[in-house]
Amino acid sequence: MRLIIVGTGSMAAQHARRFGAMEGVEVVAGVDLDPERVQAFCREHGIGRWFTDLGAALEWGAFDAVANVTPDSAHHATTMPVLAHRKHVFCEKPLATSHADASAMTQAAQEAQVVAMVNLSYRSVPALQKARQLVTAGELGEVRHVEASYLQSWLASRYWGDWRTESRWLWRLSRQHGSNGVLGDVGIHILDFASYGTASEIEKVSCRLKAFHKAENDRIGEYVLDANDSFVMAVEFANGALGTIHATRWATGYADDLRLRIFGSRGSLEVSYGGRGEDGQRISHLRACLGRDIETHSWRDIPLDPVESNYERFIRAIRQGETLEPSFGHAANLQRIFDLALETEATLPKDTMAASA
Repeated sequence: MRLIIVGTGSMAAQHARRFGAMEGVEVVAGVDLDPERVQAFCREHGIGRWFTDLGAALEWGAFDAVANVTPDSAHHATTMPVLAHRKHVFCEKPLATSHADASAMTQAAQEAQVVAMVNLSYRSVPALQKARQLVTAGELGEVRHVEASYLQSWLASRYWGDWRTESRWLWRLSRQHGSNGVLGDVGIHILDFASYGTASEIEKVSCRLKAFHKAENDRIGEYVLDANDSFVMAVEFANGALGTIHATRWATGYADDLRLRIFGSRGSLEVSYGGRGEDGQRISHLRACLGRDIETHSWRDIPLDPVESNYERFIRAIRQGETLEPSFGHAANLQRIFDLALETEATLPKDTMAASA
């Protein structure tokens, strides 16, 4: 199977390594508007051909699939012509920057009858996969309530560097530099974490966002610090369950941690993913309160099995001839929830919380 990588920024190296290590898969070209960057990328990863124009790559056409690793705002514009040429697509998250564009991409993929999937990377968390198996097997009974959180602390510590002086962090705090804040950065991940683990799409949402004061005049150099640092979201799932989902960059003491708690009529689960083990890998952990344990509030650790990555799942999907999850359709629904969250925040009075206190 022959694959090309479109967009050769930092994340593209992960795609080149993952796909390049698979038996029967060859990365045959890189595509980027920057000739120096794409040439350097191809040399580093032993890729024999490069293009500075996607149209030229599509005209060449000697490949089966595309890994789209372009910036978020370019996903729609770069994916649509690929689908028109009936090539399989593995797109970085989020699928698009609006539900309208994500829906158009989903429809185009269906019409082209190709495999179209999105790299929602936390799907490879073993505890999440096992939790979904237990939910779909009916072990929890009817799911009633869900809690999910994504906690980072890089505004409160220098664990990953100094956000006050480094552009890779400052742009994430500035709407005029293309950031939708923590909602846009990690919100898509925790929304997927919650809906996938619960085995139910999110249908309704209400959201509050907040950007905290961080510098004089809320500005550092060219960066206006107006993108949200924290969000709190109330949701309703298609299965009727209610839930709360939140994320922040002010979770002092937590580097990059996800948690999901699912409460059902016959049992509950708690998924955690974060921290580092002795081998340096992030820790995946699942606890359950099931069966007779619910009468004593006893929790037990659940053994976990290795799971395949999204990269492996994408290649398997092509070989099987069917799109697997996470699909364009699922990612489009996440974008719908994302858009609704922004809409509800825009329409709510800013003094709602104060007035109800």
